[in-house]
Amino acid sequence: MLDRLKQLTPAGQRPLGHALAFLISGGTAFAIDALALKLLTAWVGMHPIAARVLAIAVAMIAGWLMHRTFTFRTGLAPTVAEFLRYIGVAWSSAAVNYAVFVAILLTRPSTEPLIALVLSSAVAMVFAYLGMRLAAFRRAGDQD
Repeated sequence: MLDRLKQLTPAGQRPLGHALAFLISGGTAFAIDALALKLLTAWVGMHPIAARVLAIAVAMIAGWLMHRTFTFRTGLAPTVAEFLRYIGVAWSSAAVNYAVFVAILLTRPSTEPLIALVLSSAVAMVFAYLGMRLAAFRRAGDQD
């Protein structure tokens, strides 16, 4: 199992440090998302639906910068192509999260929504990591 974790970890990084960087970067992006949403609705007076779109955009930019710097340590200059791959992974992960959340609640209506959120977020987190590692931040020479 440890060998498989090392294969997913970019060269030169330890699996535990890499995993912590992923969680911290993702958690920070989540916090920025929540803060931006609160600021836009409470202080600017935007409608929550419109504010959510802007908050997600700000959080995705922050997440991209943190993941490329700390989680995947690309060491290369950022590119539009990399950013677009990251955005594709991020939006796809959000869709997976929502689909799993809805599926849980439709198949087991008595499930507490927060439990469904935790489960769907865990599935989406795995999907997001694999998408970032294998697509958004893949470097030439990385092994499959």
